[in-house]
Amino acid sequence: MDSINVKLSFVELGKFLSQFTLAEQLEGNDVLHNDLYFEKFKDLLALSQSHNGWFTPEQVYFAVQSWAEALAEDNLNEWLSKYDLSEVKQKTVALILAGNIPLVGFHDFLSVLITGHKVLVKASSNDQHLIQFLANYLISVEPKLSYYISFTDGRLENFDAIIATGSNNTARYFEFYFKDKPNIIRKNRNSVAVLNGKESHDDLVNLGEDIFRYFGLGCRNVSKLFVPKGYSFEAFFKAIYEYKDVIYYEKYSNNYDYNKAVFLMSNFKLLDNEFLTLKEDASYASPISSVFYEYYEDIADLQKRLTNEAEQIQCIVSNDLISNSIPFGQTQQPKLWDYADNVDTLKFLLSI
Repeated sequence: MDSINVKLSFVELGKFLSQFTLAEQLEGNDVLHNDLYFEKFKDLLALSQSHNGWFTPEQVYFAVQSWAEALAEDNLNEWLSKYDLSEVKQKTVALILAGNIPLVGFHDFLSVLITGHKVLVKASSNDQHLIQFLANYLISVEPKLSYYISFTDGRLENFDAIIATGSNNTARYFEFYFKDKPNIIRKNRNSVAVLNGKESHDDLVNLGEDIFRYFGLGCRNVSKLFVPKGYSFEAFFKAIYEYKDVIYYEKYSNNYDYNKAVFLMSNFKLLDNEFLTLKEDASYASPISSVFYEYYEDIADLQKRLTNEAEQIQCIVSNDLISNSIPFGQTQQPKLWDYADNVDTLKFLLSI
């Protein structure tokens, strides 16, 4: 973008977001446009749960702080250092965003603008307020961005490429409807953890973070455990007891009661601690308040299986038992270069 420093605009946004934590909201003296936006954002965060019942203060502030850290200038520089942004031929890129967790589509929004393209956003009705607010803040920092950012509630028109996120069913529609445009079409994925029984108490507590953050609604949440034959879940249940208060949230509790009842009526054998059920199941996608598990006999065979089924998996968590796995407790703290579905969004955007 001529005469526009998009990166520094996002750095300023990161400074703005850093003021908002669950514990306190402290207005900084050196943050741009606090006079216009600080109180308004504070009010919006307070209203988030009325817009989407899953967006509790704890979850929304976690997402905001994650982005505050990600948008630090050092992080942006490290991310962008691998790419040549000098020869971009500007296009309009449409985004169809999901709304399962707060600001889930913000990485695509950032990626389009940081590569010099215009962005046309179709936000999810479940998460439309936060991203529009952040877009307005960016435009206040750099008014010329108003020519590069647009939102629509209706039919997507006049765009050159698209990044669309949805279910496996909507993905089939997207693939047909957008077959003549350069595209990234994202489908359902789930994350798994591989255990061997040697995990520490802290490892398993951190695994609880991977399971319960955002109530398990994200594709980076662990929904499936692979454990060795004869594995005892006693240490696992002891560690995740720290997350017991999740059952006091009504929407989660309703899902727990319903899904547990469905399992029991089907005569499935369950492990249960009164706020999470474990069910032996070959599937990756478990319902809210439940985690599936499966036994393995040979770690090398499991590695081959996970490689063969990579298109169904977003993250693998383990203590280096599986190649390219990440540490416990890190699934919902991705770096800017940890791309969804392992598709390099910037490389795509630089190729269109």
